[in-house]
Amino acid sequence: MSAAPPPLTRSDSARGDFSPLKHFVVAKKKISDVFEQLLNYVKETSEFVEETCENKALEKIASQDQKLEIQAYADKLAVIKEVLARRHMKVAFFGRTSNGKSTVVNAMLRDRVLPSGIGHTTNCFLSVEGTDEDKAYLKTEGSEEEKSIKTVNQLAHALHMDESLDAGCLVRVFWPKTKCALLRDDLVLVDSPGTDVTSQLDSWIDKFCLDADVFVLVANSESTLMNTEKHFFHKVNERLSKPNIFILNNRWDASANEPEYMEDVRKQHTDRCVNFLVEELKVVDRDQAPNRIFFVSAKEVLNSRMQRAQGMPETGGALAEGFQERLKEFQCFERRFEECISQSAVKTKFEQHTIRAKQITEKVKSIMDDINIEAAEKRVAALEDREYQIDRLEFVKNQLNLLIDDIKKKIKAISEDVESKVSSAMGEEICRLHVIVDEFHTDFHPSPHVLKIYKSELLAHVEEGMGKNLAFRCSNAVNVSVQSSQKYMLVKHNITNCDSLIPLHSPESMLPLLPSGVQNQIHMLVPTKKFDLSYDLNCATICSDFQENIEFQFSLGWSALVHRFLGSVNAQRALSLVDQKFKASQPVLPLACTPSSGPPSTAAPPNHETALMTQEDLMVAMATNVASLTSRTSMSVIIVGGVVWRTVGWRLIALSTSLYGLLYLYERLTWTTKAKERTLKRQFVDYATEKLQLIVSFTSANCSHQVQQEMATTFARLCQQVDQTQKELEAEIRQLTAKIDQLETVQSRSKSLRHKATDLERQLEEFTNQYLQSQQ
Repeated sequence: MSAAPPPLTRSDSARGDFSPLKHFVVAKKKISDVFEQLLNYVKETSEFVEETCENKALEKIASQDQKLEIQAYADKLAVIKEVLARRHMKVAFFGRTSNGKSTVVNAMLRDRVLPSGIGHTTNCFLSVEGTDEDKAYLKTEGSEEEKSIKTVNQLAHALHMDESLDAGCLVRVFWPKTKCALLRDDLVLVDSPGTDVTSQLDSWIDKFCLDADVFVLVANSESTLMNTEKHFFHKVNERLSKPNIFILNNRWDASANEPEYMEDVRKQHTDRCVNFLVEELKVVDRDQAPNRIFFVSAKEVLNSRMQRAQGMPETGGALAEGFQERLKEFQCFERRFEECISQSAVKTKFEQHTIRAKQITEKVKSIMDDINIEAAEKRVAALEDREYQIDRLEFVKNQLNLLIDDIKKKIKAISEDVESKVSSAMGEEICRLHVIVDEFHTDFHPSPHVLKIYKSELLAHVEEGMGKNLAFRCSNAVNVSVQSSQKYMLVKHNITNCDSLIPLHSPESMLPLLPSGVQNQIHMLVPTKKFDLSYDLNCATICSDFQENIEFQFSLGWSALVHRFLGSVNAQRALSLVDQKFKASQPVLPLACTPSSGPPSTAAPPNHETALMTQEDLMVAMATNVASLTSRTSMSVIIVGGVVWRTVGWRLIALSTSLYGLLYLYERLTWTTKAKERTLKRQFVDYATEKLQLIVSFTSANCSHQVQQEMATTFARLCQQVDQTQKELEAEIRQLTAKIDQLETVQSRSKSLRHKATDLERQLEEFTNQYLQSQQ
């Protein structure tokens, strides 16, 4: 509970003692301070809501409606703050002409501020308020010009000389606060023309009475209340709810001349005034009504106070009997008036603004609660989302590592399988090389130029034929294997749960690891066209040193017989013994030369230690050695020949010699161009078979490398997309972290602003308890 307000004890405010009017001044300062804080608070809140509303990352935390609502509150509070700064207590004096309204005002101000005297002196509304300046001045309605006035006579002269002033105009008189203590407490006194000088009472009320806190009816105690006075206050009572009305029966000093009738007249006036306030206007209870009716002599009080201000006795001069009682009555009026106007002004001037401030504070606090709740929900959702994304990033990293190992093994297995298939297929094709060679048909002639073209085309035919056969044997299987492996990279059946991304087994497929936008465009990452192996046998290079031997070779010649019976290796060694004379003079022949006689099974393999010679060179060497042997062992030959002759007979020898000669003649006659071509093809098949066997491992390894390269390229593209997924997840995690930090800031600020609203509510409640509830 707030502290109770100070008691409204009455002291003489002119002496600087406590005045009940200070109650309004203190209340005004306190409520102004609260509104200053409230305005700053709402502005701070408006900036906060605007920042939150404009932050794209914090969408739907604060709405445009909330932003506009708080800005409207700020504008409203700014207006109220300005109104509060201009708020003051206002008392309006009404009565018939020459009833002493201006004199009453002067008596309260303790100085002759307003012109007063006999007759119609106040021709317009005059408000008197304090100014901090040292000089007095006035402002007329519709003008901000400050017209200086030094004396009351100057003021009266200025009012009468201004023809534009009528009864409905307001002249504001600013009097230095240093000269009048009553004006220091935000009190404005309004003097009016007589209620009997105009019929425009409604416009008066609308213009000058609606914001008045107290009305003082200055009546003439020498007469009764007039209908014009009653009529005016009836209209006031219609516009305002129970206005505070005081009735001063002025010129009560005249009763001193007839003291025997004083009490009767006083009672008569009192009864009529009570009936007017209670029965007619119904603004007070009958018990309170007498406290609103006073019998005074404003002129006596004014003179007395002015004498006192000049250092003279208050009772000096010609004063009627009973002055002290009338002075006390006036002082009692002042006390009751100050108590009433301070209490009434605080209520009328501040109560509605206080209620409005509470409503605004409650609304703003509610908006802060809504923002705080929304930010808290968004923050929890963002934390869960970030945790999910962190788990997903960890899953992607672990899954990728598992897949890399698994795919590497898969690529290695497929590469080895391709190498095995190509090696096997190439071995089979080498065994079938004679078929490919036999399928080659073109013009043949033993001339060197034609032979060169023939061999070139033969090599191209072999290259193309073996390439097609290898492709037929291997490419489809390899292509199926590659495509199957590429699909294996993306989808591994029966182990992947793409919706939850929770590994059922390890490793999974790469499909759920890819960016969502790429998962629908797999065809751009995995080749859809058929994968073709390139079998680059390069026959032209490996067979470039092939040298054919298409000279006639008799099948029962010495060299052929030696090869047939001794074998190729032993025949080479045996023939080399008879070739000693030619080794120094004849150049070494190419290693690639293949024997042209005998069946393929007896063809001599290449001997890297001894160079081979042609059949003609071998026959010449044998003949030379035989001649040498004959010359040395002629006797032995004759003896042996005689033995053979006598053993088999000459007929058998002649027959054998004839058959031998016929066979030689037959082979010689059948040694045609076709035979030479067949011999060349047979020699090429033997030579190419040997050379191709050397590159089987190289070719199969090359095909295996092609497959490995194709699959590694596809996997690398997929890994790049997985890296992109990781980058996207990391970026999203950073965004979520920043969003969470922002949401935490929003929560913190909204809580802080809510606490400020609670503190302002407490201050408003304290103000209500201290200044408003006690008055109810």
